Amino acid sequence: MLDFIKKLFGGNSVNFKQLYQEGAKIIDVRTPSEFQNGHIKDSVNIPLQELNSRMKKFDVKKPIITCCASGMRSASAKSILEQNGFQAYNGGSWNALENKIKR
Repeated sequence: MLDFIKKLFGGNSVNFKQLYQEGAKIIDVRTPSEFQNGHIKDSVNIPLQELNSRMKKFDVKKPIITCCASGMRSASAKSILEQNGFQAYNGGSWNALENKIKR
């Protein structure tokens, strides 16, 4: 069960800082109003319900890190992206992800 939860939420084995430094795109799947109240610099805001129609603009060969408010929507986004051939990682909450890529 713990392995499933780690996999769902990105686990501790993912080096988000390294992924980001190597060019991974960050997709924030919160609503535009949530995004306006704070977000990671250079992240792209694509609300979860719009992800299917807007993912075509990303390179399937480049990794994507998803984030949201708590990690639940970003887990769904990660799953959607993976089903469409992307290498995706759930960064969890945008605050926590920001701390991980800045340290």
